[in-house]
Amino acid sequence: MASMGLSLNKFGPTHSHGHALDLVFTSSDVGDLTLSKSETKEVPWSDHFLVQLDFSVTLPLCREVGPIRMVRPRHLMDPNGFQRVVGDALSHVDGLSADSLVARWNAELTRAIDCLAPKRPLRLHGARTAPWFSSELRAMKQSLRRLERRWQKTHSESDRTQVRAQRRAYQVAIATAKKTFFTASIASAENSSRRLFQVVRNLTEPPLPPGPCKDPKISCNDFAKFFADKITHIRKELDTTVGAGLGRESAGALSGQVAWNQFQSVTPEDVDRLLGRVKPTTCLLDPCPSWLIKASREGLGDGLCGVVNASLCEGTFPDPLKEAVVKPLLKKPSLDPASMANYRPVSNLPFLGKVIERVVAEQLQARLEDADHLDPFQSGFRPHHGTETALVALVDDLRRARDKGESCFLVLLDLSAAFDTIDHNILLDRLEGLGAGGTVIQWFRSFLLGRVQKVVVGDECSDPWALTCGVPQGSVLSPMLFNIYMKPLGEIIRGFGLGVHQYADDTQLYLSFKSEPVKAVKVLCECLEAVGGWMVANGLRLNPDKTEVLFWETGGGLVWRTPWS
Repeated sequence: MASMGLSLNKFGPTHSHGHALDLVFTSSDVGDLTLSKSETKEVPWSDHFLVQLDFSVTLPLCREVGPIRMVRPRHLMDPNGFQRVVGDALSHVDGLSADSLVARWNAELTRAIDCLAPKRPLRLHGARTAPWFSSELRAMKQSLRRLERRWQKTHSESDRTQVRAQRRAYQVAIATAKKTFFTASIASAENSSRRLFQVVRNLTEPPLPPGPCKDPKISCNDFAKFFADKITHIRKELDTTVGAGLGRESAGALSGQVAWNQFQSVTPEDVDRLLGRVKPTTCLLDPCPSWLIKASREGLGDGLCGVVNASLCEGTFPDPLKEAVVKPLLKKPSLDPASMANYRPVSNLPFLGKVIERVVAEQLQARLEDADHLDPFQSGFRPHHGTETALVALVDDLRRARDKGESCFLVLLDLSAAFDTIDHNILLDRLEGLGAGGTVIQWFRSFLLGRVQKVVVGDECSDPWALTCGVPQGSVLSPMLFNIYMKPLGEIIRGFGLGVHQYADDTQLYLSFKSEPVKAVKVLCECLEAVGGWMVANGLRLNPDKTEVLFWETGGGLVWRTPWS
């Protein structure tokens, strides 16, 4: 028994012949559990004694609770009341710069939310209610617990019958609530394959319990240094390669492009329409929740329109909106939280900045469509394109090659932190090649330069650090700018006679052939060498360990798959 962590409690004989036949063991796992009193009584229906034991145990007086956070009660955030408190304080915009308008916007909205829903302390708990658990189910559960307590006191058959009936009704209600919730979730995702896959994955693969947000030994400044050093190290490697003989790509405007020197001003109706397309994600730097801004846009439309137009007319992106909050998240719950390499930096940007970006993105998208500028085989972040179009096009090309009796090489390129290492000067050259000039190119330059980030975990915050390259993560414009930046890559690959499909920074190139495999391998190697040179010249690093090469033989399946390195 001792090997199992059990200890015997001795309290005298338990049998009429003086033997201790009834043994009581306690487990060491229970904790501070000790026998304080024992009593035996003879009973007429057995030769064993009735044993009555009293144990003393130290129990926590209350459940474990989490830290205290200052939060605003959501039920007090009434959009109509919010608009009344703000009033017409944001309607006068004449003569004010974009930075001044943003500062006033933040000040007035902070004043209004403080008046309407001041912060209160709230103690956080780890457990979260299931999304299908409604107030009706909670009431049924409480009723069941009351009936159970009454039956434990009375032991009457009528109370037992009521408990069983209530338990059956509660179980049926839970099953119905789950079915209704998941049916509605699937129905709401019928037009979005991405959302549908998420619902199915949550049903078939329940998420693991979240691990610690970060190791307590790692400070926010440690994270900030690690994330900044990673990009700095990549840039130094690329600069060394450039110094060894590969030069940076030079500027070159495309001929025949119509000049795009200024943005079109927007009306409150335009802002209202675009505001509905911006996700209501709230950043720690926002003066109030973004959903409240969207719900109050009728009263805030003029002020919001004034900020947007001031930014577009001046050709500047407001400085208060250039700061980002970075939260480190574990890539997988099973990874070691003590290693900073296992964390992914997730950046959050102010909501007002995303609204301005959405206005610019709409005009930039129209410009790209008019000029037919984007690569026709780029499926990332484009209207009517997605992972499905890239996958279907690639698989169709490979099957066509197989039907022709051709063998095929497929190379899956992998880039290291591609969005974070983009060269600003080269990107601005690409935009100028698109015809951007005047306040337009001035605005994009202001949008890219002067940005800072800081790591925030709980109440801890790092020192901000400047970003000297890359496009901001979580930005509305960043994917579009990245597509513009990557356009020459497809032209280089097709110049060697290879096919190519892209989804943002994921590039798949392939080469089909019937004969002369040595020549095909030579062409493939020359193409990859040119791709690597272009990557270096444009401040991007190809990861040879994660870049894979696949080979299909004539009329057969996959023959081998290996890393390019």
